[in-house]
Amino acid sequence: MTGTTASKAKRATRRPLSPRLYGAIGILAVIAVWWISAETIFATVGVSPTGQGGSIPNPLEVVTSIVTDGFDFYAKNVAVTLEEALQGYLWGNGLALLLAGLVLLFPPAEGVVTRVAVITYCIPITAIGPIIRIVIGPPDSGDPSGTAVFLAAMLVFFTTVIGALLGLKSADRASLDLVYVFGGGRWKQLTKVRLISALPAILNALKIAAPAAFLGAIVGEYLGGVDLGIGPALVNAQQGLMVPRAWGLALVTGLVSGAGFAIVALIARFATPWSAGQKGPTS
Repeated sequence: MTGTTASKAKRATRRPLSPRLYGAIGILAVIAVWWISAETIFATVGVSPTGQGGSIPNPLEVVTSIVTDGFDFYAKNVAVTLEEALQGYLWGNGLALLLAGLVLLFPPAEGVVTRVAVITYCIPITAIGPIIRIVIGPPDSGDPSGTAVFLAAMLVFFTTVIGALLGLKSADRASLDLVYVFGGGRWKQLTKVRLISALPAILNALKIAAPAAFLGAIVGEYLGGVDLGIGPALVNAQQGLMVPRAWGLALVTGLVSGAGFAIVALIARFATPWSAGQKGPTS
């Protein structure tokens, strides 16, 4: 009985695996499945007439392609797309937060704002992209694509509007009433109570918006008439049957998008410690 009790106590006090360890195991599992599939199931799928590899290269071939292409190749292409994504991120999120605040100050505007947000979410970017390309026109040499900036802004607008509205409306009613009793109107309620209450929801929306802006910029580059960027580089790799390079560009795109998400998540962790049950900094 004593041994059984000790065994149960030991199992009860056993610490669960770290989430980071689970993440590492998941990444290794994905790489293993990718490698095995590339060497077996997809080994002969998409083989070019010249005898080049299939449509799914193994991870070693992709890494080798990235090293062979060099840092400069990826840096100059990522820099262009990143600039377009950042501009779209700022414009789209800025407008979304501005309109969300307007709804709290002027409630009848909510119907119009939410409908516009839903339209931007539902309309296919591949359908509106050519129209935006015609309206904005081609960029000047060396300038970012206006089409890419617009599509990046459009992809982040809906998420931020809805997230901000939900956060702003979740403010404590007692705190709002207190501001009202002391003579504060909707503006004071917005700046003194609602914004603080909405910060976790807003930052969560901004996290999701970071990869979305990068995706919008890449799609816009297909139509925006630029010579540099992830989009043109992917098209050139596809047309040249450079499969490992195409996968390398996709991998780098995922890493950059994930980095954007992680940066905003880190900001949210320090800006809103109460949302995770942590104590704020003490004076």
